Amino acid sequence: MKPIFALFLFAAAALQATPLKAQESVEASLTAVEIVRIERALERRFSCVGCHRIDGTGGLIGPVLDGLGERADFAYTVDVLRDPARTIPGTLMPHQPMPERESRRLAVYLLGLPERPPPTGTAEAPPVLEPGAEVDGAALYARHCAACHGETGSGNGWNASNLPVTPTAHADPTLMSERPDDTLYDGIAVGGFVLDKSNRMPAFGAMLSSTQIRALVGHIRELCDCSQPAWAGSGEAR
Repeated sequence: MKPIFALFLFAAAALQATPLKAQESVEASLTAVEIVRIERALERRFSCVGCHRIDGTGGLIGPVLDGLGERADFAYTVDVLRDPARTIPGTLMPHQPMPERESRRLAVYLLGLPERPPPTGTAEAPPVLEPGAEVDGAALYARHCAACHGETGSGNGWNASNLPVTPTAHADPTLMSERPDDTLYDGIAVGGFVLDKSNRMPAFGAMLSSTQIRALVGHIRELCDCSQPAWAGSGEAR
């Protein structure tokens, strides 16, 4: 695996915390009901496993979270969950909206995950967003979307095989011509779960500006070489 952790959640350079030798076990810290709720949320609602591996399952965009308690402490983990961009400048990790109490419970759960053998897959470092490219749709797509959706929008990015659902093929004109620009915008901004799609698709609304999201929608239209349905209007930016 390439050393890309400096860009992602729980980056090696950022993990300066002392290993938690006295870390309580998950069972001692959370009730059985809380554990079930967290695991259900990870499976059905949170987008964490789209980028991170837990118990041998999940993406490789971010670091494996098994054995996290040996690399991070509770305060740092909660800070990352609350505001990843501020805690790890330059991270690709978008904010996962959740109540404060839920973020603390999730932190306890993650810190209690046992170490497991490393994955055999290979991760690819994302391209750097060059100065002046902050609102360039193609550059934003390459950095934030291509790992799953593929460089050309074919749904075959290098991380796609780690997902339970094949990512949307943005280059498919038949499929994309049925989706209004507003739906594409909302999918990027609020993630898949809210739109009753795969929860592995994270919400980028707290990380990307509306201008950047519109630029991504415009690039998707270039990939499919198609327009939104006629009933949806002219496609003017919201």
